[in-house]
Amino acid sequence: MFKQFDRKQARRRRQLRARKKIVGTTKRPRLNVYRSLANIYAQLIDDESGKTLVAASSLDKGLGLEYGGNREAAEKVGELLAQRAVEAGIVDVIFDRGGNRYHGRVAALSEGARKGGLKF
Repeated sequence: MFKQFDRKQARRRRQLRARKKIVGTTKRPRLNVYRSLANIYAQLIDDESGKTLVAASSLDKGLGLEYGGNREAAEKVGELLAQRAVEAGIVDVIFDRGGNRYHGRVAALSEGARKGGLKF
């Protein structure tokens, strides 16, 4: 019998494969990206203490976005996250694409974060 292809399971497998090598620390937290159909979310995570240090999403009121599921919104979220991170004293991060391809909105978010002053 053929096993039915499960997208969620395949994405989880890709996440775990990348997370074997990526670990966020207090000095260099992990920039995690989650992408839904209508929005994009990003957060800096310290895996040693298990805490989220800084977060931003396309749902934040300060961005004034009409729609959060496009590249422009992703870039603005990256810039907002970088701004909050720099205010918190964080400059160096490790990028975790969350099982998604480094393409489209995920790449736009990382470009925005780099514009905002994060290094990875």
